[in-house]
Amino acid sequence: MRILIIGTGYVGLVSGACFAEMGHHVICLDIDETKIENLKKGIIPIYEPGLTEMVQRNHKAKRLDFTTDYTFGVNESEICFICVPTPSSEDGSCNLSYVKSAAKKIAQNIKEYKIIVNKSTAPVGTVEEIKKILDENISDKEIEYSVVSNPEFLKEGSAINDCMKPDRIIVGTESERVKETMRKLYQGFTLNHDRLLFMDIRSSEMSKYAANAMLATRISFMNEMAHICTLAGADINNVRKGIGSDKKIGYSFLYAGVGYGGSCFPKDIRALSALAKSYGYTTELLDAVESINNKQKVLLAEKISSYFSEDGGVQGKTIAFWGLSFKPDTDDIRDAPALALIKELQKKGAHLRLYDPISTEITKNAIEDTKNITFCSNEEEAADKADAVALITEWKQFRLLDLDPIKKNMKGKGFFDGRNQYRKKEMEEKGFTYFGIGIPDIDG
Repeated sequence: MRILIIGTGYVGLVSGACFAEMGHHVICLDIDETKIENLKKGIIPIYEPGLTEMVQRNHKAKRLDFTTDYTFGVNESEICFICVPTPSSEDGSCNLSYVKSAAKKIAQNIKEYKIIVNKSTAPVGTVEEIKKILDENISDKEIEYSVVSNPEFLKEGSAINDCMKPDRIIVGTESERVKETMRKLYQGFTLNHDRLLFMDIRSSEMSKYAANAMLATRISFMNEMAHICTLAGADINNVRKGIGSDKKIGYSFLYAGVGYGGSCFPKDIRALSALAKSYGYTTELLDAVESINNKQKVLLAEKISSYFSEDGGVQGKTIAFWGLSFKPDTDDIRDAPALALIKELQKKGAHLRLYDPISTEITKNAIEDTKNITFCSNEEEAADKADAVALITEWKQFRLLDLDPIKKNMKGKGFFDGRNQYRKKEMEEKGFTYFGIGIPDIDG
């Protein structure tokens, strides 16, 4: 099939590459000319494991093309996917300006029947907004079209696998004609199991928000349990095993840590709350989820301050950061806990030595005030002469490090594990003073 993907961010570029991998002919469109020229050269604007190779392979095979031309893109496609950003507005609501702009451009260039698929995360009623824009801007009123909701469920760091082997594919439409086309579109992804779920458009739109809200709630719940564990002398790691073994609960998203970040959970929680408030409903649970997460992001700053309270405070102390991205296997630092922690420790006068395997340069460009900040090329350099280490992102390379030379070259011995990657007893045997999230004073 001939597909147009509007937007070349995580959702658009990954979806386009995976559709091409399945044999479809895909045009990825973006208004950023530099980005499109780079994509034609095989230069990928984001870090996602396996994506560069997939894009280059399918572009070489002429199944994947890139353009800034809406006329070309719309005319050459059967299905137009809208995969543009939907950032938060100041009041937390979803900003649909990019979606509306894309819909208007489609309307101005449409010449025959098309299926327009909204894959951008957007609130209930967005498909109706798109239809309104199309009706107002299509000059030839005889041209027919269908608008579909098809939310994405990709996780950064495993986006290709999520796209190629989806848990489910939700399509919001009541048109049998559209259902048949969407079945054909996705048949390569559902050969082993029928994962297509057809439903009404509004339920489809709500499904993405509800899914992300549920996952964010699990994370904040475990972080609240971690606080109680710390006070009560229980170990959140054992509690996770105890409740995760219940099949009704499962183990996913039950890890205590320094909070969630990224482009989805924070934005979608705020948007869902704003949507509810527009109907006169207050989302007490979602508001609590966000509040707990915001507090969790600065938890290590409180632990570090407490640790140095009898040694002149944090001011002038050197803290090494291991990990800056909001999660491993991505360069995304949007709403990353590391950024909140950096600000808190900067205010307290600490010297920071920052390292991340992928996102160090991106962080360097994002931080406005780099006073007392040193960007390092590896974890050993970051920890050199440091008074303490703070592990923020659980990159695999941090799991089995030889910590002896690192400890030898440190000035102090504090180790603040924001992801519970290590065991307290083992770390203290190596000479560190170890602090995790939600663990007791004595490791079992």
